[in-house]
Amino acid sequence: MTRAIRPEGILIRPRPYDHPDAEQLVRSLYAEQLKLYGFADPPEADPETFTPPEGLFLVAYVEEAPVACGGMRAHEPSVTEIKKMYVRPPHRGHGLGRRILAELEKAAKEAGATRAILETDARNLEALALYSGVGYEAIASYRDRDARINRALAKALR
Repeated sequence: MTRAIRPEGILIRPRPYDHPDAEQLVRSLYAEQLKLYGFADPPEADPETFTPPEGLFLVAYVEEAPVACGGMRAHEPSVTEIKKMYVRPPHRGHGLGRRILAELEKAAKEAGATRAILETDARNLEALALYSGVGYEAIASYRDRDARINRALAKALR
């Protein structure tokens, strides 16, 4: 059993997408998705797309170790896309994903976005529960992906 992580023990920092801690977490996400689903979006991405004000990449630290991440980038005017949400397995269930998501949504609103979109695997029940629990609703795929495999979701940012 992992010990509880208190909010004061968590530090969430903006990081460039190509920062070593961000790269480490995104590669862990990629490896986990390949193992679970047999496919995954490549970890490589243009770091500029995650640069403020329309973009942002966050890394959460517990005792100075990078344990979770998530990013946002502009999809179209006033729409932000949430990407690369990941929490290392030993740190799941403590609200880290929810905290990162809330920070990303706040930054997106400040940048003028009125809607957030994202995709996750249809079998990722934990992620689907997180997103639906904070107001995301199913939408048609915005990337022409198979709905039997991927779920596209959106949320109005108020």
